[in-house]
Amino acid sequence: MRNVLVTGGSRGIGLAIARRLAAIDYNVIAVARRESDELRQAVQEVRESLHFRACDLSRIDAIPNFIRALRGEFGAIYGLINNAGIGPEGLLATMHNSKIEALIRLNVLSPVILTKYVVRHMMAEGEGRIVNVSSIIASTGYNGLSVYGATKAAANGFTRSLAREVGKLGITVNAIAPGFIDTDLTQALTDEARQRIAARSALRRLAEADDVARMVEYLLGEGGRNITGAVLTIDAGNTA
Repeated sequence: MRNVLVTGGSRGIGLAIARRLAAIDYNVIAVARRESDELRQAVQEVRESLHFRACDLSRIDAIPNFIRALRGEFGAIYGLINNAGIGPEGLLATMHNSKIEALIRLNVLSPVILTKYVVRHMMAEGEGRIVNVSSIIASTGYNGLSVYGATKAAANGFTRSLAREVGKLGITVNAIAPGFIDTDLTQALTDEARQRIAARSALRRLAEADDVARMVEYLLGEGGRNITGAVLTIDAGNTA
């Protein structure tokens, strides 16, 4: 059973990914600062294939030892899903510098460093799949999300260049760019705003967290073996 590490696995898209992969014979390690009630219930349902391990990924210095411990406990890591992130709204002109720094640290620096220590082992194994969760905001922009958009654009650039670096060693690297999905990050939207977004989407609806989870499943499987360096959009046609 192959090991897959899912960051931000306690809720939203991360939890949907962890649930789906654990149900199809992957051994999933869900990482978050703390275990949510929803994740605890999921672990109890599929105890043998879903595990929670706590780590504050904003503490960059803790990442090397954390990965070393996971390797010692579970063995080789086949898949890495860099999903953890924050997306606070705020105009750049009034956003506090500490909030900007925290956003860039968790959304950019943390996944890059985490990937560094995981991909070393993938290179030694001669296989691996990395999926970075980006956003359509990286390419479309959105009022009040300039810093968040910058971090997701960084994820896309990181994906494409890393795919070039490690492809010859049998490792694929892709990004998924969800549109507006019903998660904690979009709870601030009013029903009217949700309806407007759905109305301008080709399919006249919002995408769901499980849609992203299904794409991750595909990229980890045989179907994704020749897909690398791609940014795959899941937004019900919002950007079509």
